[in-house]
Amino acid sequence: MMISGWKTKYSEILKEFMYNENKDRESAKYLDSILKKSSNYEKISKKIKQQNVIVIGAGPSLSRCIPKLKKMKKTIKIVADSALKPLLENKIIPDIVVTDLDGDKESLEQIGKTNCIMVVHAHEDNFDNLNMVKKFKNCVGTTQSKHYKKIRNFGGFTDGDRCVFLANHFRAKKIILVGMDFGEKIGRYSLTKKSDRKIKLKKLKKGEELLTWLSSFTKSELFTVSRPIKGFKKISLKEVDIIIT
Repeated sequence: MMISGWKTKYSEILKEFMYNENKDRESAKYLDSILKKSSNYEKISKKIKQQNVIVIGAGPSLSRCIPKLKKMKKTIKIVADSALKPLLENKIIPDIVVTDLDGDKESLEQIGKTNCIMVVHAHEDNFDNLNMVKKFKNCVGTTQSKHYKKIRNFGGFTDGDRCVFLANHFRAKKIILVGMDFGEKIGRYSLTKKSDRKIKLKKLKKGEELLTWLSSFTKSELFTVSRPIKGFKKISLKEVDIIIT
């Protein structure tokens, strides 16, 4: 089922960003047509349900967190695709990557050949990139519109906040945000062009608003090592070990 209240949030997104719902649906239908039949949703559930998970974004604070993340080999890691390249460069392997395929293509193709689960989001702007999923070993599809056959809507807008909505849907016990800085600075790992900076910041603001909304009803405990977010308990890197034990 679609998360309660998402229809209203999606309508706001369509209006604010002048998106076309029909085009979102077209992308979702195409993604469904090329996805292999699999039990990857069950695999995601087994990884996340009642587990403590780290959600990793590509914000400015990511760099200082990498040494800590390298030591957390057994903790479930859900990664927004812009953060994937620096993590792989530091031999940090995610369990799940959430992507709309606008991140580093080489990194996506590399991790897509492993057992990592790729959660690929279809929307009006990435129709031409969707064929990349044919190279992924384990892949599921998401949409911000209505469910369509194998395509699901777990809520969320940007790759980063969709990671959190995914963890919420599959009932994570605790969700700890790392490198998720919804502020006025764009992380150096982001592939955002200078000309797109304004819209990127607008998207980050919307992502933060959605996480604040999620915090009002989720059953997961929410923490952030990054910039403070309403509804998330601010903790230090040193406190992460205590939280996840």
